[in-house]
Amino acid sequence: MINFAPREGHGDGVVYARQGSLGRIRLNRPAAINALDVAMVRSMQEQLAEWARDESIACLLIDGAGDRGLCAGGDIRAMHTAVTTSDHAALDFWDLEYKLNATIASYRKPTVALMDGIVMGGGIGVAGYTTLRVVTERSRIAMPETGIGFFPDVGATFLLSRAPHQLGTHLALTGATVDGATAIAAGLADVQADDAEIARLVEHLAGGGSLKVDHGSTPPAPLANATWIGECYTGNDASAIVQRLADHDDPDARAAAEVIRSRSPLSVAATLAALRRAATMSLVEVLDSDAVLARNFAERSDFAEGVRAQIIDKDRNPRWQHASLAEVPAELVESFFVAA
Repeated sequence: MINFAPREGHGDGVVYARQGSLGRIRLNRPAAINALDVAMVRSMQEQLAEWARDESIACLLIDGAGDRGLCAGGDIRAMHTAVTTSDHAALDFWDLEYKLNATIASYRKPTVALMDGIVMGGGIGVAGYTTLRVVTERSRIAMPETGIGFFPDVGATFLLSRAPHQLGTHLALTGATVDGATAIAAGLADVQADDAEIARLVEHLAGGGSLKVDHGSTPPAPLANATWIGECYTGNDASAIVQRLADHDDPDARAAAEVIRSRSPLSVAATLAALRRAATMSLVEVLDSDAVLARNFAERSDFAEGVRAQIIDKDRNPRWQHASLAEVPAELVESFFVAA
């Protein structure tokens, strides 16, 4: 039996264990689908630094406690409180989170993420930059931020801007949830494996075996809806994208138009701009840009209202600042990329 324990002084939101030469990191807030908070981020950052220096640890593996998912994202309720009470110190969470994402991406040892169940928002930030990203038949992957008046942060636009056939643009603007096979097609994961394959991988790594990226036997599914997605999501004009979707013969395209129209118009416009910028940026540059965007979203966007409607009151009736994408000024979107 593997004995997991928290890092002293950081609570038990993340617990750790050694299994042979494998360092185990387990997000440990199962009731909240392992949503991230400041203490968890600080704990992981310190543990990663310690294990980077520990020659007895050859590889790291990240998973989540419980059976609902690896991580549902950041603690949105806590961030809503910080925004609505002008608790500027609490907003440092985003800076700390993005630094953790960068640390994982540049880590000097191989890393593995088990993206079982729900993996959304900040969960992508924890898993998306590991050496091997393993999904399962239970995986449900998404960056749903436009639905709460925010944007796909944690560097996600770096990944989504590089997805084939404009699939990343579709996922970013709609916030659609996809299965593991589609996540692989979008470049958000590497392989799909069943429980037995994962168990063999863990034992292999714990025994000192080298990490190879061909673990997992389930092939990715062919990319569905590639034609209309590629046709409709081109360009830098969000209004034009929605109109092409609405006018398309495919009912799935028309449904996507309705979904985007229900999202925060400001978030959709800023997300599209962020995606197009990210296509020519490094991950570090995208994370730096995300830090600026996050602060501006906290102070000037629909974020508080979106969280109220979707998470707090759950009336599912957000009152966005703008009635449509056509009403979002281009200069307002551009200003979100400038530090205050």
